[in-house]
Amino acid sequence: MSTIDLTAQTFEQTVLDNDIVLVDFWASWCGPCRNFAPIYEEASTSNPDLVFASINTEEEQALSSAAQVTSIPTLMAFKKGQLVFRQAGALPASALDELIAAVRALDVEAASD
Repeated sequence: MSTIDLTAQTFEQTVLDNDIVLVDFWASWCGPCRNFAPIYEEASTSNPDLVFASINTEEEQALSSAAQVTSIPTLMAFKKGQLVFRQAGALPASALDELIAAVRALDVEAASD
C-alpha cells in the first residue's frame, strides 16, 4: 500500500479505524522531508498491513498546530488509536524498520496500565 494523504476531516477516523497508523508531517520546501519521502514510501510498500499517511503541513496548518508539530518532518505512530511514538527529524531506513517492529510488538493495553 502506498501512503495516503490525511486532512483534518480524515485524520481522527483513520487513526481510530486502523490498528497501526504512521503519520508523516511534511512540507514540499523541506529538504529533510524530501529525503525521507522515498524511505517512508518503501516502508509502506514493505508493510502493506499498516497505514502510512502523510500530512502536508502547508495545506493542513490547523491540523499540524493541533498535533503540536513545531518542526518537520515529524513522524507519529498510533496503535489502536493511541499515540505511541513521536519524533521530529528524518529517520534512516533501518531506524524506521526498527520503529515499525517496536510498534507491532507494543502491547498498548499493558502500556496504558
